Amino acid sequence: MNKTGKIVTVLAVVAAIASGVLYGKGLLAVHHGAQVPATLAALTLEKTPAPAPAIAFNDIQGTRHALDAFKGRYVLLNMWATWCAPCVSELPALARLKGAVPGLVVIAVDLTHNDKAADAQSFLKSHHAGSLGAFVDQDITMMRSFGVAGLPTTILFDPQGKVIGRAEGPAEWAAPESVDYFKNLTGS
Repeated sequence: MNKTGKIVTVLAVVAAIASGVLYGKGLLAVHHGAQVPATLAALTLEKTPAPAPAIAFNDIQGTRHALDAFKGRYVLLNMWATWCAPCVSELPALARLKGAVPGLVVIAVDLTHNDKAADAQSFLKSHHAGSLGAFVDQDITMMRSFGVAGLPTTILFDPQGKVIGRAEGPAEWAAPESVDYFKNLTGS
């Protein structure tokens, strides 16, 4: 190996070690491809992704869906309630994001204690968000499992099922910068 080759090899090793140290300290994130735009200011990326809790929720037919069934894809899990005005106002944007980024699974789960999935479906349709699909968590397992203090709360999972981001409060999910962020993240 000539002198130039040795220098390139040494620099590559140094860069790999530096990247590993920075990632280990949470100063370099490799689980997302771009800087989070201002339109997603509520979304905070995790320094150390953690496995999601084992949770499930019901659809309109009463079928249980486990969150880990969506492994292999990026998932944006939105927890909302019919009585939560910020939740309701961001639902149409989540529906538009879902339509704009096919590589992203968007799941909106109604945490209203009394609602059935059919009620949630009617509510979503009447608020221009019917494409989200109706899911409910009547026993509020999700709120407890994710330590949710307020709504809306949205959790972002990577394809390995790890929590990589969390938004507490509403975000501009369908803004062009937000859509671009998720397209870049998912490779869509």
